Amino acid sequence: MKRLDPSRRILLADMETKGLADCKVFESRGGYQALKKALSMPPKDIIETVKKSGLRGRGGAGFPTGNKWGFVPQNSGKPIFLLCNADESEPGTFKDRLLMEKNPHRLIEGIAISSFAVNSHKAYIYIRGEYAKAASILERAVEQAYSAGYLGKRILGSSFDLELVVHRGAGAYICGEETGLISSLEGKKGQPKLKPPFPAVSGFLGCPTVVNNVETLFTVPWIVEHGGEKYAAYGTEQSKGTKLFSISGWVNKPGVYEEELGASLKDFIEYYAGGMKGGAKLKAVIPGGSSTPPLTAEEVEKATLDMESMAKLGTFLGSGGIIVIPDQLCLVKLVERIAEFYWDESCGQCTPCREGTGWLYKMVASIEHGNGKEVTLEDIKKTGRNMMGVTICPLSDAAAMPILGFVQKFPDEFLEHIRAKRCPYGETH
Repeated sequence: MKRLDPSRRILLADMETKGLADCKVFESRGGYQALKKALSMPPKDIIETVKKSGLRGRGGAGFPTGNKWGFVPQNSGKPIFLLCNADESEPGTFKDRLLMEKNPHRLIEGIAISSFAVNSHKAYIYIRGEYAKAASILERAVEQAYSAGYLGKRILGSSFDLELVVHRGAGAYICGEETGLISSLEGKKGQPKLKPPFPAVSGFLGCPTVVNNVETLFTVPWIVEHGGEKYAAYGTEQSKGTKLFSISGWVNKPGVYEEELGASLKDFIEYYAGGMKGGAKLKAVIPGGSSTPPLTAEEVEKATLDMESMAKLGTFLGSGGIIVIPDQLCLVKLVERIAEFYWDESCGQCTPCREGTGWLYKMVASIEHGNGKEVTLEDIKKTGRNMMGVTICPLSDAAAMPILGFVQKFPDEFLEHIRAKRCPYGETH
């Protein structure tokens, strides 16, 4: 396996530094030097540098960051807002929490640079309600940044002003979707909005708005400091750079690890996560958070951690939330839990999602608890297909895709439940 040398880490380089969340400690590690450099550059040069880097959004969608910034109109006569999406609510994903708790000033520096690049003077960090510790750490770091002159009026003696606000959400999965986040931040019900108009043109308060994930913004200072070409030297031809992966499930060392895009998934599980716990046999892997279709053990053998490889295997890299599933775990029970989650988290705005998520849950539950029939599998497939691509936001697709993936790739396990009229794994699985 081509492994990332610790000395070449970008995101986790200083994570073991004691007290890194303090501004002075962060400064001692070279913190805010990239901001100083950025303020001496024309904003368009920063955008071009990020474009050259090949950085793509790390929240799951993977849209080129520099291109997103370039869509923001500079002549609308309206203020421009930058929103940091810290509503990390995808099950299996916990990388952004680590960044915010351990190195909050790096995120603030990334927000300040990005805001300068797009001519925004007001930015928000929208953080999920359950991240109380991370929110407190961020609020303290923001206060320190104001005191040190990295936020506020005439930052570092320049003509650039920036106000940054930490805004706590109330624990809704749907607010991780950018227009749902915007609705919530505006004080409305956290429901997604139709596109177009896209946020870059008409987002928060009807103004041009950039929404970027925590990890995306966290990467920007390194790119500004070292150059887009150096960042593009990491990864693959189409998936540039390094990425954080949250790995959990039946492994010996769950956690957050940084690796170049394009690394072998099988080797990643063995090297970083210490392999399967107790010598268990691998059954499946969810590669990018609960909304992504699974990979079989055979597919894991050839999968690499980049967007193109995952697409060829019919799934997504997503948020990088890798969930490792052992042979002794009941997949029907797992799918039942996934279906229940998306049913509970649907905002109810679109009929296919509001009704379809409930139908999927009830059908999967009937199979798990011994009441399913073989026709139920066909009904699951039909319902799932009818839920995709027909709603305002992708939650309906996110609910259907993993369920369809498990049913299509592991049909025998569902049929075993149906024919036995019970869960063969027993009550304690």
